[in-house]
Amino acid sequence: MTVMDPKRTRIEALFLEGNRHMAAGDAATAEACFNEAIQISPDFAEAYSNLALLLEKRGATDEAEVCYRRSLALNPDYPETNLNFGVFLADLKRFEEAEAAYSRACLLNPQSPAAWSNRGVLYACMKREEEAEQCYRKAMSLDVGYAMARFNLSYLLLRQGRFEEGWYCLEARDWYAALETYLECPRWQGEALLGKSLLIGYEAGHGDMIQFCRYAAVLKAQGSSHITIICHPALKTLFKTLNGVDAVIPFDDHIPASGWDFWTPPLSIPHFCKTRIDTIPASIPYLQAFPERIAQWQSMLPAEGIRVGLVWKGNPKFENDADRSIHVLDLLAPLGSVPNVRFISLQKGAGEDEAGHPPAALPLIHLGSQIKDFADSAAIVASLDLVISVDTAIAHLAGALGRPCWVLLPDYKTDWRWLAGRTDSPWYPEIMRLFRQPEMGNWSAVIAEVCGALNEFVQQRRRILVTPPPAVSSH
Repeated sequence: MTVMDPKRTRIEALFLEGNRHMAAGDAATAEACFNEAIQISPDFAEAYSNLALLLEKRGATDEAEVCYRRSLALNPDYPETNLNFGVFLADLKRFEEAEAAYSRACLLNPQSPAAWSNRGVLYACMKREEEAEQCYRKAMSLDVGYAMARFNLSYLLLRQGRFEEGWYCLEARDWYAALETYLECPRWQGEALLGKSLLIGYEAGHGDMIQFCRYAAVLKAQGSSHITIICHPALKTLFKTLNGVDAVIPFDDHIPASGWDFWTPPLSIPHFCKTRIDTIPASIPYLQAFPERIAQWQSMLPAEGIRVGLVWKGNPKFENDADRSIHVLDLLAPLGSVPNVRFISLQKGAGEDEAGHPPAALPLIHLGSQIKDFADSAAIVASLDLVISVDTAIAHLAGALGRPCWVLLPDYKTDWRWLAGRTDSPWYPEIMRLFRQPEMGNWSAVIAEVCGALNEFVQQRRRILVTPPPAVSSH
């Protein structure tokens, strides 16, 4: 007769209970279960591993690392712990340590597509793109249905301008799953649109919608009889100016489940339209500011000088916001040394407090707090000479309006849509100029380059203003 060890039974019960609560999203209860299991059995490697994951998710970085290392000390051959520790280290940008952890995970479980895919993400972050691609393709060869590897590969390919396979791989995303489940009409996959009605859904952020709403005109030109677009509420009024769109529905309003022949997510349209670098639909502008809104904002803008709009922060919930945003307005202070420039803050949400109390060297007219929606933002941008922005929605808005815009880009995880190594954007030709960090975190070098360019911009504008028109011959 086998005698059950009560202590062992209790430990296993706590571990299973912790796993159930973790799967259900009850992190606090799961954490309590794993802590109790560890108190009873200090050599329980798997409990330390799961506890580390929970601590990491709630931001207890130091405690999480202690638990990861304790788990690996007890069981260095557990692939999942090595993989999770690699993710942890990569998020902290401790790349060499992360590479060692991922290598160990792949060695222990070479059939794990997750291990190879995450290793590929690390190499992409380190700009070792050939190795990253090899890792993604290895993951896909192990499991053809492993969507994350294909999605990760899409970013690499699109950044390199390899659009044909890039758009195909981007179809592995599932951001629009809730909308797809709700709608009753079939999803458009390139079928003829002559005489057909189409719903363009929403996905991702405001900037994505502004960039890809241009495809409404493309699909209308293919013969669609009626196009409806769903968008973020703040875009509703602005999108009424969009060429090719017959109706605009904000996603907080009632959305019928049927009534169209097809529906499509906006980021899928380039794939089915076979968009390549040289066929990007870039008829600029494709959005317009309302004249009455322009008139409304005119009195708040300076009457003299070069008007330059500033945006230095994006949505803090964005995964790479720590690198794409400039978190201290003081870094932009050197721009204030450029003569004859009046700076207007378009900062909305994050950064509004700084805009209200700017550095003495950078006087700002802060309008962001008074902006109600993107139609207001468009009216202001339409009245400016230039917009200088980090990678956020206002940059896309300026481009869509056909207004000069300089985009300040991070070196780490530069978004795929800006491609690699370019100082211009084929999405906004002759409108946009890109300024890239020379290395991770170096905004000072970017601002110095922008200062030089802004001086030239001001001098060029002044030459245009003072140069008399050519004399008209009387003959």
